[in-house]
Amino acid sequence: MEQNNDGSLTQVRHVVLVLSGKGGVGKSTITTELALALRHAGKRVGILDVDLCGPSIPRMLSVGRPDVHQCDSGWVPVYTDAQKSLALMSIGFLLEDPDEAVVWRGPKKTAMISQFVSDVAWGELDVLLVDTPPGTSDEHLAVLENLKKHRVDGAVLVTTPQAVSTGDVRREITFCKKTGVRILGIIENMSGFACPHCSECSNIFSKGGGEELAKLTGSVFLGSVPLDPLLGSSIEQGKDFIESFPDSATFSAINSISQTLLESLQT
Repeated sequence: MEQNNDGSLTQVRHVVLVLSGKGGVGKSTITTELALALRHAGKRVGILDVDLCGPSIPRMLSVGRPDVHQCDSGWVPVYTDAQKSLALMSIGFLLEDPDEAVVWRGPKKTAMISQFVSDVAWGELDVLLVDTPPGTSDEHLAVLENLKKHRVDGAVLVTTPQAVSTGDVRREITFCKKTGVRILGIIENMSGFACPHCSECSNIFSKGGGEELAKLTGSVFLGSVPLDPLLGSSIEQGKDFIESFPDSATFSAINSISQTLLESLQT
């Protein structure tokens, strides 16, 4: 593995950005479920939550607001399990009041992101997932500039099926091409409604927008994840959906996406 001066990332094998063109597409949910699926596949995973205005992943993983400690090589991430196979660092840990709004100008945001990227002692990880804010703002550029000192394997783009969402993701694809980030694939979230009482999946939105976008842009389509009330309640309660509902179609979809992502990281 390539070595550099950035002590916090030298033992991280793969770095993957999770991007979306707009808010509300379930990007943090997808990041959390991908991390859990990779952990269940025996990988050591980290999540860097740099969505400064909406740090929701600590709640999704039920870690609360622990004190963040420092060691010689930087901030120690918060581990979600005794085996230390899933590590998390989030701006949510550093706010004095969980209801506090992050009203910061660009330079302060980029300085915070720079510190997050360079000063977390991740140790040995197979995959670091970076949950970014929606859009293509200066925060994204700050993340990229700091991570590129190490290496970014690529980005996963999250969309919902509607044309409005896929249109926003097109801009995200343009952003990736302009900044030289490899697109690892597109995930269509909220792709139909999985009824909790029967196995039927109803298309309450449209369907296939993510797959069509992947074809049009020559990107890999990683798969679809339905809108599933069981997944929603697991996220709300901070439970491991993959452990709780291993027989569900949604589990199968997330697992398949994580396996395809792993394969593309190894090529």
